[in-house]
Amino acid sequence: MRKKLVIFTGAGMSADSGISTFRDADGLWDKYRIEDVCTPEALLKNRNIVIEFYNKRRKEIYEKSPNAAHKALVELEDYFDVEIITQNIDNLHERAGSHNITHLHGEIGRLRSSVNPDVIFDLEGEEQSLTLKAPDGSLARPHIVFFGEAVPMFERAVEIARRADIFVVIGTSLAVYPAASLLYYIDSSIPKYLVDPGEPDLRGVAGKINVIKERAASGVPLLVKHLIKEYGDK
Repeated sequence: MRKKLVIFTGAGMSADSGISTFRDADGLWDKYRIEDVCTPEALLKNRNIVIEFYNKRRKEIYEKSPNAAHKALVELEDYFDVEIITQNIDNLHERAGSHNITHLHGEIGRLRSSVNPDVIFDLEGEEQSLTLKAPDGSLARPHIVFFGEAVPMFERAVEIARRADIFVVIGTSLAVYPAASLLYYIDSSIPKYLVDPGEPDLRGVAGKINVIKERAASGVPLLVKHLIKEYGDK
């Protein structure tokens, strides 16, 4: 029986595709304050600025391609029961060919109702107009979890993490909650791996974590080879 391999990815996964992160200097985020574009209050107060920002983010993301890390993860599906939990709003995992992906913080290519978070639909094209309506008649908004909002997919992510036989973390500082707390829900005895060049916060995480201090594009292909050799079941 194939082992359950759960992979948790953060901004570092997509940074190697050239997608801006919060911490990038001179990136898209450097030109906007989070409070102005990524809160429920901002959407109400400055709807045009919020919609403009996510139109720019969407254009930036659609111009990028999956990197070596995204592509390497696809190979794991030949050997494991793979599920990916991602903090990223891009679709690079999907475009690389991975399946079973849970987006904790929403998806840039989808919109939702501004009054009912369960009314979610795909955006046609790259730009959302200011007057676009959701199927329920309300003004549409980006299907993004703003700061200060609940993370509706978190409970699903916890259940996925709890079933893991192997748990992998890629490209995250483990500083954004509740997502970062996923490591606390997994069995302390299972193999755990971390690919990140920085110093993620691992305080309170039970059991040994095997660390590969590399960027995603270089470290993930190495890890994939190791996992297939050590645990793979064709």
